[in-house]
Amino acid sequence: MITEPIDVLKALSDFGRLRVLKSLERKSLCVCEITELIGLATSTVSSHLNVLKNAGLIVDEKQGKWINYKMLPSPAPFFHEIWPIISKHLDDNPVIQQDLSKVASVDRKKICSNA
Repeated sequence: MITEPIDVLKALSDFGRLRVLKSLERKSLCVCEITELIGLATSTVSSHLNVLKNAGLIVDEKQGKWINYKMLPSPAPFFHEIWPIISKHLDDNPVIQQDLSKVASVDRKKICSNA
């Protein structure tokens, strides 16, 4: 699927989606983990994931009862060119820093057992 630059730019135009992408840079995550990390409603997270997936930036993989989301290994060339610049600028954002500090310790088993 060839993604138009406008689709990529639209996907990157929301801070919530940028937070998701930055977290997925670290590791693949399920919806409940992403929801826990960024503190948005599950429906909002699902919507963000659909936009990112439709833009060709992420992919999902089923693993048992979990659906894991991860950055696409070979994203659209346009995204591949601009993401390193955007990502670098996000590194200094305190909200992004807080998200990334929690990525390693987020545990889907604990989250879902508390639900």
